[in-house]
Amino acid sequence: MPPAQEFSDHDLGALAAPIRSIAESAGDAILTVRRRGYDVTKKEDRSLVTDADHAAEAAILPALAKLTPGVPILSEEAVAAGDTPTVGDAPIWVVDPLDGTREFVAGGTEYAVCIGLLVDRVPVFGVLHGPGMGLTYWTAGPGVAMRAKDHTVEQAIHGRPVPEAGPIVITSRFHGKSGRLTAFLESSGMTDRIFMSSALKFGLLAEGSADLYPRFGPTCEWDTAAGHAILTAAGGCVETLDGDELGYGKPDFLNSDFIARGSKA
Repeated sequence: MPPAQEFSDHDLGALAAPIRSIAESAGDAILTVRRRGYDVTKKEDRSLVTDADHAAEAAILPALAKLTPGVPILSEEAVAAGDTPTVGDAPIWVVDPLDGTREFVAGGTEYAVCIGLLVDRVPVFGVLHGPGMGLTYWTAGPGVAMRAKDHTVEQAIHGRPVPEAGPIVITSRFHGKSGRLTAFLESSGMTDRIFMSSALKFGLLAEGSADLYPRFGPTCEWDTAAGHAILTAAGGCVETLDGDELGYGKPDFLNSDFIARGSKA
């Protein structure tokens, strides 16, 4: 891998295999914890955290540090413990070791390991791995997004333009009751609505199974960086309500409301 300051297009493509392997190892750790049982606690922000979150992070952080020495890592549980690196223009990993903890605790399968890379505060690489669903999305270089299910044949994926009949809208299974969301859905002309937990929603947009993902409510940069990179590679975008691309490197890591689109067209 290159020095911390440099990632060429070739390097970004070469990251796919080792980062997928790291994400899968974290997914295995999550499944192991699920089988044996786990404790659930609440962090200061009242979000849930489990032994599986910590086990996944323990699988990811040393592996990333070994693969890309000198590249700092912004990871959700490490930040909660007070380890907060500065996000600037230099490359930095952004990690959510278990996105969708509420889904995990509820016994569902729609949780994900999220590993993204920012360069110049822009998501340029990402892997989303859903161990409960056997589903993985990743970037394989600029403009190339991929998908695999249960280790079957890998396939390139692309977002789709919104059909003339209207969009399929995907929303959170647990965060979908705001008045702003209701108003958006009523004005969207949607033909169907999909409920799903975690950043895997970005994967559905990237593969053309849905068209819009509106999010009105708090998310953090580690919730979106990997999925944002994959969606961009698939031809989509993640925009604030002002129409600007969602930015990274904010002091508190909190995202504004956004709308993710499967295609910019």
